[in-house]
Amino acid sequence: MKQPLILALDIGTSSVRSALYDGQANAVPRAFVKIERTLTVTTDGGAEIDADEAVAQVAAAIDALLEKTTAHITHIASCSFWHSLVGVDAKGKPTTKVFGWADTRSGKYTEVLKKRFDENETHNRTGAHFHSSFWPAKLLWLRKDFPDVFVKTERWLSFSDYVALKLFGTATTSVSMASGTGIFDIRKCDWDPELLKFLKVKAANLPAMVANDSDTFTLNKKCAKRWPRLAHAKWFLTVADGATDNIGAGCFTNTQAALMVGTSGAMRVAYEAEPPGHIPEGLWCYRVNRKMCVLGGALSDGGNLAQWMRDNLRLGSDADDVVRQRLGTSSTIKIAPFFNGERSTGYNESATGAIIGLTAAHDAYDIYRAAMEAVAYRFADILRRLETVFKIEQIIASGGALRESPVWTEIISKALNRELTMSEARESSSRGAVLLALESLGRI
Repeated sequence: MKQPLILALDIGTSSVRSALYDGQANAVPRAFVKIERTLTVTTDGGAEIDADEAVAQVAAAIDALLEKTTAHITHIASCSFWHSLVGVDAKGKPTTKVFGWADTRSGKYTEVLKKRFDENETHNRTGAHFHSSFWPAKLLWLRKDFPDVFVKTERWLSFSDYVALKLFGTATTSVSMASGTGIFDIRKCDWDPELLKFLKVKAANLPAMVANDSDTFTLNKKCAKRWPRLAHAKWFLTVADGATDNIGAGCFTNTQAALMVGTSGAMRVAYEAEPPGHIPEGLWCYRVNRKMCVLGGALSDGGNLAQWMRDNLRLGSDADDVVRQRLGTSSTIKIAPFFNGERSTGYNESATGAIIGLTAAHDAYDIYRAAMEAVAYRFADILRRLETVFKIEQIIASGGALRESPVWTEIISKALNRELTMSEARESSSRGAVLLALESLGRI
């Protein structure tokens, strides 16, 4: 504990985590904090959280970790969820809630965007399909349905950019976070002028882009007073958790795919090169940083669907054991795993979940098994599309939902017809942020 350490923040939709790592990206024992939270789900499709409440949760995670240790902390690395949006006025006060990726209220405007633009061309330029997950639809929704809010908003930010504004006094973003907005040219590494013009948003209304991936910041006076031990520490800008999950799981070549099942699900290939000449339909392509890209697909239904099944079907603690016993028999139930909408690969705004083929002969465990299999088949579709670009030789699996359910890992392995290697890193996202920081510092 006498050596200089790195504090890592993992800002997710369902929790905020803080942890300490040493100079080799090894987690320091017992130096870990997790604060649970949930986004508010509204009846009209919203998934939101109060911006200042969310910042307070990040601050609480830092407070709790500092109480656990007297270690000397020299740097802070962080990761956060992609695709969030929050507006702030000229004084930096929120004009909106923080809208998460699962907020579908802007869905009706994706059709407007599809009529106005060539989606294939825009997808290949920004790496994102038109969908309510991304900023173009959200900004159009706010401009059309809430013009007063739109006018008084000085800047549009990702939640991590709002955290930076509160901590450093400047709304600055990383290439990684910007690339997940759907309004960013992933090849030029800058905001997309064609979309900005249509949305009536200027580049000055967006967060400033950090000049170099290795640039660091220090706390403003207010925060330095709150955390004097961190007053001179250097903070790296936040990187997207989807990107750092690959890095932390040891999955960063174009022959490896990371398969993650947490609250949602994703399958990604991170690699050091430019985006592919043509991004396969149904997949997205973002940036880890200026030299690395990440190509893949994201599922809205992952561990959240399995938990929904366990809760609403009132399954016992032996649910996974029962499913394992039935794997030798064929399943006649089919499930459309879009209970939380659809992202990859169809990006259908109106997609909903469905249970098909249910008879009186089935029970709750059959439905639970079918849900697991349905998610597995979605991953198989993503893998098929990834392999039109890369030859995938290894799949590294991570995420709490898989770690807690070996039978689900087995089901996915069978659907992919591939062996899965489980990542040894339990907190792969925060570890990935630390590894990227250590690389920037020239230590690895």
